[in-house]
Amino acid sequence: MPRISQADVDEVKSRTNIADIVGERVSLKSAGVGSMKGLCPFHDEKSPSFHVRPQVGYYHCFGCGASGDVYSFLREMDHVSFTEAVERLAARVGYTLHYEDGGPAPETSGRSRLYAANTAAAEFFRGRLLSPEAESARAFLGQRGFDAGAAAHFGVGYAPRGWDGMLKALTAQGFTRDELTAAGLVSTGQRGVYDRFRGRVVWPIRDVTGQTIGFGARKLYDDDQGPKYLNTPETPIYKKAQVLYGLDLAKRDISRGDPKRVVVVEGYTDVMACHLAGVTTAIATCGTAFGAEHIKLLRRVMGDDSAAGEVVFTFDGDEAGQKAALRAFTEDDRFNAQTFVAVAPDGLDPCDLRLQRGDQAVRGLMSTKVPMFEFVIDRKISSFDLGTAEGRVGALRAAAPIVAEIRDALLRPEYERILARRLGMDPTDVHAEVRRHEGRRRHGESEPRERTAAPAAGPGAPAETPALPAVTLATLPRSGDAPLERDALMGALQYGHQLEPDLLQRAVSVPFAVPALDAVRESIAQIADRQRPGWALQAVDAVREPYRSLAGELLMAAFPARDEQSAMASATDLCRRLIGRALSREKSELLGAIQRVPPDSDGGRALRIRLRDIDAERQQFIES
Repeated sequence: MPRISQADVDEVKSRTNIADIVGERVSLKSAGVGSMKGLCPFHDEKSPSFHVRPQVGYYHCFGCGASGDVYSFLREMDHVSFTEAVERLAARVGYTLHYEDGGPAPETSGRSRLYAANTAAAEFFRGRLLSPEAESARAFLGQRGFDAGAAAHFGVGYAPRGWDGMLKALTAQGFTRDELTAAGLVSTGQRGVYDRFRGRVVWPIRDVTGQTIGFGARKLYDDDQGPKYLNTPETPIYKKAQVLYGLDLAKRDISRGDPKRVVVVEGYTDVMACHLAGVTTAIATCGTAFGAEHIKLLRRVMGDDSAAGEVVFTFDGDEAGQKAALRAFTEDDRFNAQTFVAVAPDGLDPCDLRLQRGDQAVRGLMSTKVPMFEFVIDRKISSFDLGTAEGRVGALRAAAPIVAEIRDALLRPEYERILARRLGMDPTDVHAEVRRHEGRRRHGESEPRERTAAPAAGPGAPAETPALPAVTLATLPRSGDAPLERDALMGALQYGHQLEPDLLQRAVSVPFAVPALDAVRESIAQIADRQRPGWALQAVDAVREPYRSLAGELLMAAFPARDEQSAMASATDLCRRLIGRALSREKSELLGAIQRVPPDSDGGRALRIRLRDIDAERQQFIES
């Protein structure tokens, strides 16, 4: 297969702002001069440790150590090949790629073809919504308050009733049956290969970047023997536990809200109704319960590193809705944001609420929200007869474990008082029962997990080599030469392309005192052209293990400066200090050498000349 020319790989990278690519998946905010930060997409965290430095095109997580450039980010996030990552970004910036040996562009395959097939299918469905056959679909949407503009905004379409309308249309565009099967667009049965979605209203399901990855479809005709709602099956690009319908449209308003608020509804039409009513942060799950993976996705978009954000769940007032609320409650402590529940009057969902009472009622639903803990407590005690002593005691026993789960030491006593008022019981009795369950929880958490013993080494087996401990900024010495060497390397990696080349080269040409930092220095010194974009990434990649991760941290750490001009001045000063330190050490060595040679010898005269030159240079670098 022809390879993309390296010049094109570099050019596409230079034209791409890594912050734009990362920002489609992670809410980023300023983290100092030239740096941005957010919640890491590669591991679960509540405080942001994931940093992006757009000027150097690099990201690094100080929590899990993940790091790389825009290509590695796409490869890790979207599980695409290197070639697919380059091709995707090239298409984004409108750059025509060239391949080695003058070969043609290889036919794209794998995940890229699945994305392309879903995009083509979405266009097909949208076009069919205007056909005469789709009258029932248009009527369905109209009865729910959605006109043609609303359908177009959400990309709603119609799947024809025939067995292979979409199959023929997409194969005519060059997609194979295997590709359409892998994308979940067709099925195979006794009739052969046929359209998965037939005679249905179809909603495109998009990932957070806006790429269509699947579909949700509702049946329209009584003779349809399938389920009411039919979704795309699990595919390499569609994982229902990791996608939220409407998030591509809601993410901007979520990340910019004050407070940041997410409204979780139950269906596609509810998302549409909320957005059209002005609640533009509404999203929904896709045929599955709200779970831990959804929370991780939302937290990255919210950037909820404080308790200021809100997640509002809207549930039907029926038993199914209450069960959904309880399932969501079990994941509550995964959020930093505060969680609430809003149930519309008469148990209406947002779509019906908008139809019956208008947009204002949908917006007003947010004012009826109650804290998740309060909602769950009320549901727990609602099945007990509080008019009897037995009912009150039973309700207390059911609700106390919920209150015991509250980790906030100031909030828990408030809910104990709320529960006491609900039950009409002595607050002291409620507090004692909560404490009893809290003790059980703590005991459960403190129990040691079972460990599986490692198999014993056989006779003559080589001794296991202990892994070298990871070196990070946090483990570096805090005194001696380390602070100067650390800050100088940060300045060199982050601003080396703007420093005087000879000054920087001389600063990194002398070995450092700290071995880990010296490994990074050595890699920088070996880069010939530090004016070229991407040189710092090359230097980091060339650092020998186990110090490469440290080099990534030095590249991404917040450089202590007010603005870029101050950072430049500071980086220059640090280089001068390194040179001055090296000259001082050389002077000390020369003074010792002078004592060991005759003063009138050629060697003595040469040493004194060098000593004089050093004093002149020291004055230049230290006192200037």
